[in-house]
Amino acid sequence: MSSTILHMHGLTPNREPRDPAALETDTAGAEGRADAGGKHPFLVQVGERVRALRSRGGMTRRELAAAAGVSERHLGSLELGVGNASVLILLQVAQALKCRPSELLSVEPTSPELLMIRELLAHQDETTLRRVREAIVPIVDGASASAGPRPSRVALIGLRGAGKSTLGQMLAEDLGFPFVELSRQIESFAGCTISEIQSLYGQNAYRRYERRAVEETIQIYPEAVIAVPGGLVAEPATFNLLLSHCTTVWLKAHPEDHMNRVAAQGDLRPMAGNKEAMDDLKEILAHRTPFYAKAEMHVDTSIGALDETYLALRGMVRKALPIEGKP
Repeated sequence: MSSTILHMHGLTPNREPRDPAALETDTAGAEGRADAGGKHPFLVQVGERVRALRSRGGMTRRELAAAAGVSERHLGSLELGVGNASVLILLQVAQALKCRPSELLSVEPTSPELLMIRELLAHQDETTLRRVREAIVPIVDGASASAGPRPSRVALIGLRGAGKSTLGQMLAEDLGFPFVELSRQIESFAGCTISEIQSLYGQNAYRRYERRAVEETIQIYPEAVIAVPGGLVAEPATFNLLLSHCTTVWLKAHPEDHMNRVAAQGDLRPMAGNKEAMDDLKEILAHRTPFYAKAEMHVDTSIGALDETYLALRGMVRKALPIEGKP
C-alpha cells in the first residue's frame, strides 16, 4: 500500500494507527494544546458555543438532544468540551487551508465577496460592527432604504415576565395604536398553541411562524405597539427585520422578577420538574442580553412601581417618535 493511501487512512508506514491524543500536538498552533484536564481548547470552545446557542434559544439539554436525535449523555459531553477527535482533524485541515473550520462545514455556496467582508469584520469591536450593520441596512433592505423618520411601530423585547403585555397595552392605548402580541399571531397562523407547535413540529417550524408573524405585522400596521416573544432574538434574520422596521425597547428585569411574575400569572411551567429553573433562566438571560441590548431604548421594570415604569417608558417613546396631535 502506498504512503499516500496510508496517510489517507490516518496511518504512516510501519506505524500503528495514529492515537487521537496525538492530535493535541498537531493542533497546538493557534488553538493551543490540551489543558491539564485533557480537554483541548478548541473542543471546549465548541462546547461553550453549543451551550450558548442552546441557552439563547431557550432550549433545555433534553429538548436539544431530542431535536438533534442524539443522547443527552453525548450532548452533555459535547458541551463539556469532550468532543470526538475527528473534530480536531477538521481543525487541522482548516489550519492547513488557512480557513475557518466553519467554512468546511458550510452547505451553502461561498461567495468571494462574502469571504472578503467576513475577513474585514473578523476582528472589529462591537461598536464598529453595529455601525457597519446599521450602515448596510439601506443597501440590503429596500423597504428601509430611504432615511425617513423613526418607525412608528414600537417593539417591546425581553424575557417573559418583563412586563411586555401589561406595559404594551398601556402604551398602545395612550398612543392610539393597535396592540399586537406576536405570540397570538403565531398561534393564529399555526392553528394551535405555541407549546403544541414546538412539541408537534419542532423549533424550526416555530421560527418560521415567528418570521411570518413579524413580516405580516410590519405589512399590516404602519403604527403599532408590539409585544415580541423573548426568544425571537435567537433568530438573527428575524431580529434584523424587527430592528429595521420598528423602534425597539428592551424591557429588562431582575431574574427573580421574571420568574415571580410568570408564576403570578399562573404559569408554573418554568418550575415544573426543574429544580434548576432559576439557574437556567439566568443562563438564558446572560446569553440573550447582548442581543436585547441592541434595542434603541432600555427600561428597567424592576426598579420602580408599575405606574413609574410606565411613565418612564411613555416619556422615552413619545420623545423618540414623530407623534402629532397628541398631548
